Amino acid sequence: MRKIILMCSVSVDGYFEGLDRDISWNLVDEELHQHFNDECKAMGAFLDGRITHELMAGYWPTADQDPDSTPAEVEFAGIWRDMPKFVFSRTLTTAGWNTTVMHDVVPEEIAELKAQPGGDLAVGGANLAATFMRLGLIDEYRLYVHPVVLGQGQGRPLFEAPDVRMNLKLAGTRTFGNGVVLLHYERGQD
Repeated sequence: MRKIILMCSVSVDGYFEGLDRDISWNLVDEELHQHFNDECKAMGAFLDGRITHELMAGYWPTADQDPDSTPAEVEFAGIWRDMPKFVFSRTLTTAGWNTTVMHDVVPEEIAELKAQPGGDLAVGGANLAATFMRLGLIDEYRLYVHPVVLGQGQGRPLFEAPDVRMNLKLAGTRTFGNGVVLLHYERGQD
């Protein structure tokens, strides 16, 4: 059965984005971007909230046509376009780029997605991730901790009172040349 994996960059103090959705503090260099590509191309689908989907759809479909794009960016543009995507939104009725719109997170429907053949499912978007956490649907957490402290009140924390206690089991770590550290956790016993 496929797993649902939350892959997210966070600051040392736990923020996934700064004020006004700022992510310019993310230290994504060629090594880290290639790692993301390798992880993402093995996935079976991306599960995103509306905001994350719209941000991705606003850039990645044509990023490989920009002469300033790095080789990793060019590669990811193709990965993103080709990957099946599910966007969770109560306002969208259609979405392009190989995307299915789902209006609510229904655990039985998520179980059906997990039971299908193929690679794991990557969940993205803070609100969607919080819903998946609350429902106990996330199997693995891959947190990319960037050596940056944004400061109290200077962003949005990844874990905004998820309403549940989560016991996690460390599955591995990796340090990148730019100082980012991957903390890979599996869901532990509740």
